[in-house]
Amino acid sequence: MGRNVANEAFLRALLRRDPFDAYHFFLSTSSQVDQLAGQLHLEFQDIQNRGGLLVRLRSHLPAALARGGYHCFHLSDCINYPAYLAALRNAVSPDIFPITGVTHSLSYQRYSRDFLAHLWPGCTPRDCVIATSKTAVKVVDKYYDLLSDSYGGLPRPTVARIPLGVDTDQYRPPSPAERDAARAKLDLDPEQTMILVFARLSHFSKMDLIPLLRAMQRLPRLGVPLDKVRVVLAGWMGKGDETYVETVSNLAGNLGLPLMVVPKPDDRTKRELFWGADVFLSPVDNPQETFGLTVLEAGAMGLPAVVSEYDGYRDLVVEGETGYLIPTLGPESTDAIDVMAPLLFDNEYHLHVAQQTVVDVAAMAKALARLALDPALRRRLGEAGRQRMLDSFSWERVVDQHVVLWHRLRSEPIDSEAIKGTRHPHSLPIAKLFESYPSNRLDDFEVQWSPSGQAVYRGHDFVSIYRAIAHRVNLDNVKKVVFMARKPISGPKLTVKVIEILGKSEEDAQFLVLWCLKNDLLERVDDGS
Repeated sequence: MGRNVANEAFLRALLRRDPFDAYHFFLSTSSQVDQLAGQLHLEFQDIQNRGGLLVRLRSHLPAALARGGYHCFHLSDCINYPAYLAALRNAVSPDIFPITGVTHSLSYQRYSRDFLAHLWPGCTPRDCVIATSKTAVKVVDKYYDLLSDSYGGLPRPTVARIPLGVDTDQYRPPSPAERDAARAKLDLDPEQTMILVFARLSHFSKMDLIPLLRAMQRLPRLGVPLDKVRVVLAGWMGKGDETYVETVSNLAGNLGLPLMVVPKPDDRTKRELFWGADVFLSPVDNPQETFGLTVLEAGAMGLPAVVSEYDGYRDLVVEGETGYLIPTLGPESTDAIDVMAPLLFDNEYHLHVAQQTVVDVAAMAKALARLALDPALRRRLGEAGRQRMLDSFSWERVVDQHVVLWHRLRSEPIDSEAIKGTRHPHSLPIAKLFESYPSNRLDDFEVQWSPSGQAVYRGHDFVSIYRAIAHRVNLDNVKKVVFMARKPISGPKLTVKVIEILGKSEEDAQFLVLWCLKNDLLERVDDGS
């Protein structure tokens, strides 16, 4: 998935740039914590040695935020958690730090609900969605406009544009020997022009390949015999995509077009495909695509690019300088699919939109013919594309833009007192919501230590504490709570003692008391009734 590749590359680039004193990670599962901690230890020993890396479960967030000292928080996606993290920040942090999250795909139906969660009274100008393209900025703003009109005006996050990046050391042009070896492995004739399409090979989530075949069908009329062209389709294929790609291959055979399919290539094969290619082609037509990471990779490899003038692609290719932009045409209205989309799978609704998004076949054919007939033009555009990646899209430059943005967001004026403790409307009070479920409350009776509790206190029995709650319960505090109830005491009074003696919040004190009751370390005092 492109988002996983981009997020991993950004994280590595940030830590290599190392602009901050420390980096804290809060993950949702123990296995994620162990995996990331191990990887960081391997790759960033210098930062770890100075105590600059901390990897914890997400459940540790409240205590960490309460201690303060954070410059900013960055999320790998702008969709899932930014508003809820802001609500937690507003509730417990002494500082209202910026919270940023980056866009990836923007077209899934559930995102309307997710973006609605961004609009709430506790949102500040320091909360920011980082859109990766000019069109993504417009889409996010349009989401907020439409939702605000429907649900009433509410504060919204800032929207800023920073592109994704590419590792210009990993993705580089080949040496002459590397190129010759790559082309020999692909069994390419020296006179053949290799056109590489590297993408998810899916008509409902990336691009329809039939217009590509139509463009190839035009090449002989433009002076390019089909036997002088080799089209290579490479990339991920999901369930059902094999049938589609087989159909495309059969149609290409009917045209007399040499076509090769490379499904799910590994990193080495991917590099060799780029090195052997003459032209990178991506006639994307699907709203699921937002940015175009493979376009950056192709540019860094020194390939001229022929891509749709669509979504973020138009930011990445300079017409006539690094490649060619194929004009596109979209629908004026989608009323019928608008009302059906929430009831369909996203891939079906995407297909309905993509099948009325036109990528100009004639323009695609002319661009490909121009490049096929002019090796010097290919070299010139490819070299310019490589330089543009170095100047504007290396991960180092992208990270620098993030650092500048985080500093700027911190200076945005806010009314801290007005938003302190602001409850997000989706953060429902669970105890009140489900108060009708339990039959009793803690203040309804007295408690005292049980035989099991006495045994645990004396070290003659043990307790099992799940890892997910270990930050709230430990054996030492359990023994102290049990000892506090060696004589009968009401639930509220015991909670107050836990607050005073252990320094717990009211909620954490109540949690400890209830946990001890749950595990039979405390028991209700029999009132004789």
